[in-house]
Amino acid sequence: MKKKISTVLLASFMLLTACSSNSPDSTSTTTPSGGAASTSKEITVWAWDKNFNIAAMNLAKDAYAKDHPDVKINVVEYAQDDIIQKMNTGLNSGSKSGLPNVVLIEDYRAQGFLKTYPDSFADLSASIKASDFAEYKLGPTSLNGKQYGVPFDSGVTGLYVRKDYLEQAGYKVDDLKNIDWQKFIEVGKAVKAKTGKDLLTQDPNDLGLVRMMIQSAGAWYLKSDGTTPDLKDNAVLKEAFETYKEIMNANIVKINSDWNSFLAGFNSGAVASVPTGNWITPSIKSQADQSGKWAVVPFPKLKNTATSVNASNLGGSSWYVLNSTGKDTAADFLAKTLGSDVNLYQKLVTDVGVVGTYKPAAQGEAYTKADDFFGGQKVISDFATWTAQIPKVNYGLHTYAIEDILKVEMQNYLKGKDIAKVFGDAQSQAESQLK
Repeated sequence: MKKKISTVLLASFMLLTACSSNSPDSTSTTTPSGGAASTSKEITVWAWDKNFNIAAMNLAKDAYAKDHPDVKINVVEYAQDDIIQKMNTGLNSGSKSGLPNVVLIEDYRAQGFLKTYPDSFADLSASIKASDFAEYKLGPTSLNGKQYGVPFDSGVTGLYVRKDYLEQAGYKVDDLKNIDWQKFIEVGKAVKAKTGKDLLTQDPNDLGLVRMMIQSAGAWYLKSDGTTPDLKDNAVLKEAFETYKEIMNANIVKINSDWNSFLAGFNSGAVASVPTGNWITPSIKSQADQSGKWAVVPFPKLKNTATSVNASNLGGSSWYVLNSTGKDTAADFLAKTLGSDVNLYQKLVTDVGVVGTYKPAAQGEAYTKADDFFGGQKVISDFATWTAQIPKVNYGLHTYAIEDILKVEMQNYLKGKDIAKVFGDAQSQAESQLK
């Protein structure tokens, strides 16, 4: 961890060495056509997750084909780590040969690519109306006043709650709306006493909950420049760590160690709530016998931070066009689909479960439809409302590199290390590594 990391390597966010070779992923939905299309009427798109991002892009492809039958769009699936590696390898070489025309980039990584590879991505300021998208998405997708990304899915968070467990403990759903984390802990203790159920399941090595807490207050691990570590004197991060420890010490947490055990925690009925991004909805709804037992309320806020609100974000990605042959066609494709098509966003919600960040789409029928699984709650409409409330932050260049440091320090803190020492050491280590 003491080895200094170069600026170029940082763009891969500590993942280059973990990625596979340059050979295409065996799950590709089509064979790559050689990256930048040989003509402006053929473009290639790279993304990951066939059931979410790839499915969404194929719907966009079909929508565009209705008025543009002469354009061939190749949608190719790679693992996210492979996309990061291939993009870094290609852009470092100075050649875009073999790279796509359109690529999906996670919002936490976007600034690293935009700043490390200037002039490699097309300016889409004239292709989309940035103000039509959730404001918090414009931070990672823009640079120096130019809009480079088409904001895509919302990682807007919610607090999923089991109504039956709450009622057994003497609470109603309304009692958990717009609460702070101390109230959350209070409820958790009551639920545990009355039902024997833990309130949530958590992996102590995953800082997603901390990440959500600090964004709810418009704070991050870095200063506003997106590069300078902001750990030692970060009051919001300090409260998030303290709150996390309170939750872990309250005897209301079912510990998990991986994704499958996380899912099992609520699918089995072992926990009474799930505070996370809306993308978990399909996993919660996978248990048909739990229909009518769940509701979703706003995400809890930090009690002692005035800027904290009952809305936050976890995850999310956006689409980018490379400055290469076919960029005009690629930009037009995004502009006329994910950049403006309200009807397409209705299909994305209905067919794929994508809650987009395109604000005009929120008035559509799919967004305002009641969901029987959640007792008739209009959950998509609620998520769209909360999306507009998410504080905007600059994720900057080093989210994952800093989290590697904080994961270790969180374990030290949970074992009794002084909080001032925790952040002093984390600050020193970050400054040393991220030069």
